[in-house]
Amino acid sequence: MKTILDQIVEKKKEEVSFKKTDKSINELIDNEYYNQKSKSSKNSILDPNKNGIIAEFKRKSPSKGFINEFADVKKVVSDYEKFGASVVSVLTDEHFFGGNFDIFSIARNNLTIPILRKDFIVDPYQVHETKAIGADLLLLIAECLDKNEILDLASLAKEIGLEILLEVHSEDQLEKLNDCIDLIGVNNRNLKTFEVDLEKSKQILKQLPENKIKIAESGIYDTETIFDLKNAGFEGFLIGENFMKEPNPGKAFEEFTQKLKK
Repeated sequence: MKTILDQIVEKKKEEVSFKKTDKSINELIDNEYYNQKSKSSKNSILDPNKNGIIAEFKRKSPSKGFINEFADVKKVVSDYEKFGASVVSVLTDEHFFGGNFDIFSIARNNLTIPILRKDFIVDPYQVHETKAIGADLLLLIAECLDKNEILDLASLAKEIGLEILLEVHSEDQLEKLNDCIDLIGVNNRNLKTFEVDLEKSKQILKQLPENKIKIAESGIYDTETIFDLKNAGFEGFLIGENFMKEPNPGKAFEEFTQKLKK
């Protein structure tokens, strides 16, 4: 039986095939954003004036449907930056997550901090596309790519000036790491069972290279969890649903960061 991730990857490959007939890689390269210098997410995560949070904008998820269908993109991402976020993550998958390039564009135009394009990257075309829409950071998910695919995609991303966040959620995926990876995200939620296990993430953390920025992802709902994960050695924290489920995500983020400062 196909998992949700299997379905997403299958759909993504269909989408990419269509996109290739609509716009060539050369046309992507001609985009005004393609040759702009990317902002460093690594530096922003480690900036003491920021809080290390990658704050996410997403309208829905495959398991829960719409989380916040009508949130104002400009207001939310501006508040994320205003109240100390290091990076903003924006979903661009439309079918499963309700994202699109218009949402990404609004976010990019209202931010001075780095922006992560969060999607399911399965083809080199999408790497060029990520640079062309003005992203600074590219997500690769170890669960849906093999070691060689990750190396090829990460090498291309590095070549064109993107930083790379590789997401893992089990020890056996650590052999997929390579020198092109800038940040390693440990997903506290198992993508097959959707269960959250912080202790397992801490065990994986101990096996990560010292020279990589470590990001904890998913299942973070309170400041105590942040302190716990930071003490374990995580430097950044990707949080989305905790804020987006609120009527005013920006306000929720502000209150969360105020608790962090205390």
